[in-house]
Formats: sequence, C-alpha cells, structure tokens
Amino acid sequence: MALLTQSDHRSKTVTKGTILVVDDEDDIVELVRIHLEREGYGVLSADTGEEAIELAKAKQPQLIVLDLMLPGMDGLDVCRIIRHHDKTADIPIVMLSAKSLDSDIVSGLDLGADEYMTKPFSSKVLVARIRRILNRRVEVSLDRNVVHIHDLTIDPARCEAFIKEDRLCLTLSEFNILYTLARRPGIVFTRYQIVDSLHGSDYIVSDRAVDVQIAYLRKKLGDSKNYIETIRGVGYRFKD
Repeated sequence: MALLTQSDHRSKTVTKGTILVVDDEDDIVELVRIHLEREGYGVLSADTGEEAIELAKAKQPQLIVLDLMLPGMDGLDVCRIIRHHDKTADIPIVMLSAKSLDSDIVSGLDLGADEYMTKPFSSKVLVARIRRILNRRVEVSLDRNVVHIHDLTIDPARCEAFIKEDRLCLTLSEFNILYTLARRPGIVFTRYQIVDSLHGSDYIVSDRAVDVQIAYLRKKLGDSKNYIETIRGVGYRFKD
C-alpha cells in the first residue's frame, strides 16, 4: 500500500481552491507554495509562460500569481492571452515584478491584472491580498440582485455583465467597478471609495491606477462607454 506523504495529505484536505504560481525562480515558487498551503489552498506551478497558459486553460485555477520576467514569453504576454481566452478570462491575476515605476504598474493593470506587487515582497502580504481578492469575489457572488440599467444587465451571482445579448469579457476588478457604479446610478464615487469597494480601506493604489482601470472598462463597453461619467476633480458616476 502506498504511503500518504505530507504533500498528498495536504492535497486531500484542500478546500479553498487552487492557485497557479508562475515563476522561473524555484525558491520563490516554494516559498509562496508553503504559505498558500498553510492557508488551505492547493498550488500548481509553472516556470514558463507557455506552460502557464496551458495549465490555466486545463485546470482553471481560482487565481494566478504571475511573474513578469519569464524566459521566452513574458508575463505581460501571458496576461494578455489569458484575458482573451473564454476559459480563463475571468481568473484573477496577481502580478509580481521587480519593476516598480508607475508606468510599469499601469501597464500591468491596463492588461487586466487585479493586483500588482513589486519584488522583493512579503509572502504574508501576498497571501493576504490573494485571500482578499477571492473573498471579495465570493461576497459579490452572494449579492444576487441583478442590475438592469440602460442596455446593460449585470449579474453579481455569476460575475457576468451583458450589453443586450453580448457578454462582456471583464476582469474581476473591472466587473466590480462596473457593478459598484451601476447599482447606484447618479451617485458620485471618489477614486478612494472605488478602491475601498474593491480592496478595502487599507489598500494603497495610485489615482492613476484607478483611472486606467476605468479607461479599460470604458473601452470594453464600446458604444455604452459614456454611461460612466467623469466628475472632474472628484471621481466617477454611472449615468442615471
């Protein structure tokens, strides 16, 4: 009879879902794995972008931790492909990078990342942010009041939004921004209120990052983009 190793035991008791960790540095992968497994998550790993994409399609993990500096295909290209594939478009992505300039962070968020952390990073903070992203996803899904406004239908239970019959391909953050604004049309939200609704009051993010996510959301809304109105010097509101 085969022995049940500690790793096998962990895999049989996981209840919180699976995280895909993509990094070509084995020590980082192992460090993140240890902290995630302590929290009750199952962990898959990949050390190339190509492998990450195949695993994401096949296993559809609850979240992807994605390093940007990968051999061959870099993390930005991986994120772009994941965001444009039906099976993986809704998977939250936490980017890791040694690049810390605002322009780098904006580029990552612009491609659809839900979180951007710079190296070196705290494993405990990474796990806390992963937990927050996944908990927020559950909280949204438990709020089952479907929003019908203009030609939009927003279903928080399914994390789906439609323009007429066409389904929008939104990241979790984009969906939450849309839902936050649309369920209270005419109400002005500051950037800080938007961040608070997505991540919590202790989350630090630049105003520019919020503006980029709004711009990306508007692009996906197409002809309906003007439903999100800019209130100069204050924030944003959804057209009443």
